[in-house]
Amino acid sequence: MSDEQDLGITESKEHSPGEWYAEVVQKAGLADYAPMGGFIVTRPRGYALWESIQDHLDGWFKDTGVTNAYFPLFIPESYLEREKDIVEGFDPEVAWVTQGGHDELEERLAVRPTSESIIAPFIAKWTRSYRDLPMRLNQWCSVVRWEATETKPFFRTKEFLWQEGHTAHEDGDEAWEETMTRLDQYERLYEDVLAIPVLRGRKPPHDKFPGADTTTTVEALMPDGKSVQGGTSHYLGQSFAEAFDITFVDEDEEESVAHTTSWGLSWRALGALIMTHSDDQGLVLPPAVAPTQVAIVPIWQEDTKEEVLDYAERIAEELEAAGVSVELDDRDERNPGFKFNEHELNGVPVRFEIGPNEVEDERVTVVHRPDGESVEADRDGIADAVEDHFEDVHDKLYAAAEENLEENVREAHSPEDILGTIGRYGGYVKTPWCGDEACETAIKEEIAAEIVMTPLDDDAEPIGDDCGVCGDEAVETAYFAKSY
Repeated sequence: MSDEQDLGITESKEHSPGEWYAEVVQKAGLADYAPMGGFIVTRPRGYALWESIQDHLDGWFKDTGVTNAYFPLFIPESYLEREKDIVEGFDPEVAWVTQGGHDELEERLAVRPTSESIIAPFIAKWTRSYRDLPMRLNQWCSVVRWEATETKPFFRTKEFLWQEGHTAHEDGDEAWEETMTRLDQYERLYEDVLAIPVLRGRKPPHDKFPGADTTTTVEALMPDGKSVQGGTSHYLGQSFAEAFDITFVDEDEEESVAHTTSWGLSWRALGALIMTHSDDQGLVLPPAVAPTQVAIVPIWQEDTKEEVLDYAERIAEELEAAGVSVELDDRDERNPGFKFNEHELNGVPVRFEIGPNEVEDERVTVVHRPDGESVEADRDGIADAVEDHFEDVHDKLYAAAEENLEENVREAHSPEDILGTIGRYGGYVKTPWCGDEACETAIKEEIAAEIVMTPLDDDAEPIGDDCGVCGDEAVETAYFAKSY
């Protein structure tokens, strides 16, 4: 088999999205499967994408008063048990360490499935007075949840990378504002950086974070009609503060119980990014996260090689000086067509093609990755012009994803309509809901769809008077979807 055939994507996104996705992840050099089932090895290009997400979020967190810390990977069983909802909620997914070296441990240690139960005791220790609040901590780490049966890189693995923020506040209003601030930042990441529109909502009570008062979410719709929970921000109320004794002396010298939040976004965002934008030629990336933003491909014959390469090198230097991540692909052993295909496979958003004609005319041929649009640009001011091309690429990606979302939010007002609509079209089906979990279960048992969110606005009227499943009085609107 030739290099070109090895390089290309052989599966179809439309007809076999699962196989296509796995092929893109591997052939674009993002990840490999680990020898243990349920785990992956993140390759440099894949990790660079995660670093870009980290850079954006970490900056926004710090701009809003968050400081980073790090807490142990292992959590004593007694700590986990102090919040009963955590224990019950995560028990089937917890990996336990029972032996260290040759010695049995006196107490089992949980490999963190989430860190509330190890962070909260230290917030309690560090909080004495209202002057210590608000306390805003975040850690970048991995967690383990022993649930994945079939590995889907970045979507479903036993270990995954994420950030988890944990905060304590004087009152509920401040904690709720914190919850919304983080949800806003997750929405901003998806829309402004990843070019993916999202829906904002809250999880139904039976699907909120264990022990939380309210779980809020941003949901992204994939091209195959499934929803991705893009990030969650939880208002925990006072349950964790009471369990872990997070108290403080207020301005009236009275002891008060804090209100806490937690919020997290995992590398599932990378899965959503890959799935949303990529195509049958390979990976497609928005410029804001692309490890290489511009690939410059010089095209020469032997008699024009020197002048073409010199022209291309000067452009590359100018772009780099402007902070653009650029690759000058001057490999002798590869022809231009191979290079084009390889950069398309790897998701480079913008390609510059430079041959003798471009040199003579002092121009650059600029090609956009998402749709292959090719335009001529002046050599003069090319570093400024490329920013406009980045915006164009982002806008194209966002517009396509937005169209997919808008076309795939539908209403249904009976069980038959809900099942039929999801079965035929996928996407989101919104229906009036009475609030009873049994109504979700009735749909879930038939078609593996669940309520992924309800509107955030407490005053929002349901879209009908009667529950779309059982016919009882509706209290809100539920969004059903199949999900990753």
